[in-house]
Amino acid sequence: MSDPLSTAHGLLHSVFGFNAFRPGQEEIVRAVLDGENVLAVMPTGSGKSLCYQLPAIARPGLTVVVSPLIALMRDQVGALAAAGVAAGSLNSSNEPDQNARVLGLLRRRELRLLYLAPERLARPDTVEMLAEANVALMAIDEAHCVSQWGHDFRPEYLALGSLARQIGGRLQTIALTATADAPTRGDIIDKLFAVPPRVFVRSFDRPNLRLAFKPKDRSSRQVLAFARTHPGESGIVYCASRRKVEELAETLRAGGIDALPYHAGLDKAVRDRHQDSFQQRDGVVMTATVAFGMGIDKPDVRFVCHADLPANVEAYYQEIGRAGRDGLAADTLTLYGLDDMRLRRLQIEQGESSDERKRTERQRLNALLALAEAPRCRRQTLLAYFGELSEPCGNCDLCQDGVERFDGTIEAQKIMSAIVRTGERFGMEHLIAILCGDRTDNVLRFQHEQLPTFGVGTDRRAVEWRSLFRQLSALGLIAQDLMEHGRWSVTEEGWRVLKGETRIELRKDLAVPKASRRGRSAAAPMAVVGDADEALLGALKTLRSKLAQAQKVPAYVIFSDRTLIELVTHRPASPSAMREIHGIGDSKLERYGAAFLEVVRNFGR
Repeated sequence: MSDPLSTAHGLLHSVFGFNAFRPGQEEIVRAVLDGENVLAVMPTGSGKSLCYQLPAIARPGLTVVVSPLIALMRDQVGALAAAGVAAGSLNSSNEPDQNARVLGLLRRRELRLLYLAPERLARPDTVEMLAEANVALMAIDEAHCVSQWGHDFRPEYLALGSLARQIGGRLQTIALTATADAPTRGDIIDKLFAVPPRVFVRSFDRPNLRLAFKPKDRSSRQVLAFARTHPGESGIVYCASRRKVEELAETLRAGGIDALPYHAGLDKAVRDRHQDSFQQRDGVVMTATVAFGMGIDKPDVRFVCHADLPANVEAYYQEIGRAGRDGLAADTLTLYGLDDMRLRRLQIEQGESSDERKRTERQRLNALLALAEAPRCRRQTLLAYFGELSEPCGNCDLCQDGVERFDGTIEAQKIMSAIVRTGERFGMEHLIAILCGDRTDNVLRFQHEQLPTFGVGTDRRAVEWRSLFRQLSALGLIAQDLMEHGRWSVTEEGWRVLKGETRIELRKDLAVPKASRRGRSAAAPMAVVGDADEALLGALKTLRSKLAQAQKVPAYVIFSDRTLIELVTHRPASPSAMREIHGIGDSKLERYGAAFLEVVRNFGR
């Protein structure tokens, strides 16, 4: 009997056209092939879907994939079909004959992967049908949706654990997500698994993404200027309101950018048409609320811009993760201002969540503001939030442009003194009230106006002290307990500063944006070719778009940008040479190879 992993290696090349696994994939695939239940936390663009798609075709049985969005199902099924894999989905957007075809394949046990929304899976007739379908594996995508601590909680996910047991008793399960901190991971395990699974938490680092934040200064012009640095490239601009989505789309179009709006207030037909344009054409920029994004599997998004501050770090990370999924260099920019901060706080306070949930959301918002006002490398600050240590990245605005600093030792000592003298039991606003000498009800209740620290910070406004708190958090000098009412404590490194053993520098002026310059990390390959090859790349993209529109599939389902770039640089002269290009498996070579090979051969004649 052949080794299942060896079989998987062969299929990786023959079906998907990949010569090797991406970092972190092989261990997870091996665990799934060995029959283990798995929770995999992997960054967007790291190839999560392959971790269940490859085992699904490497061994007998059906894999049921639970996905929250019909658009994602459609795109993944289309990509699998183009690679020659028997995959299908059952959903309300299908034509009756489509669902009938999928049901026929299911009854004949010819289907390898079946995509379902959690609502469809919960139907009794679906459970009964799957109980007779030889289901070997349930893959739960976007698994953070099951957690009340996740940034996109969906109550319909709560039934998935019991449904899996109804379908197959001890049905093997793999849950996957790109963003899950420790509380969210615990919630996922409790709700989806009868026994603890094997947990894989991969690095959250996306070195190909350039990270940048800027204070707002006529934000529409800032967004237009940023989009113009990416001519002919696909991008997403996130906005906090539907009105701004529409206004920015008009601004970008007036500035010569091919931009389309997307938000829940548009007719479904309009949303679908705009999404299809974004997926099938090159160079479309989508201005959107967060209603757009989850399930967008387009690998060649070259930039993501937040015209308004995201809700929290998890949402920010998830949203910027839609850029550069092909591993090529991509750009991000987040604009923020005091109005954003007030709006996000107001949304939390006016929400219907429990007090505990609101405390958690405040803490996560503060972590995002710490990232916005970080005094050091953005990537170091972002990865530290997820529990990772890293060196300065050289691929963020702070590494590339620098920032003006001042000796902040005294300010840091004032903050940490207030934390320590109150027993490391209080949140930021109470501590700031003490520093500013405000006799609030809680200050008087705990008699904190009698502390030596009371009023030592009257030379600064509360908004400045909030910024300093966030900077000390970003530096790892103070830490906030997410599970204990947001209380602050002083870290071991912070104690050295408090005792005067170490001095620190903080950011001096956070209100004046510096002129930025685009840069590329050595770890981020360029998404371009030489000038002499641009025309050939354009011809290949034109052919790709023509095929995609004819087949009504996203352009990347035909070939990814990386595949086209390799076709340009290597210029294969035969089908066998073309077979060595990244992303060209046996099925795609048969379906599309001749047409693309003809363009390459005849170009320039």
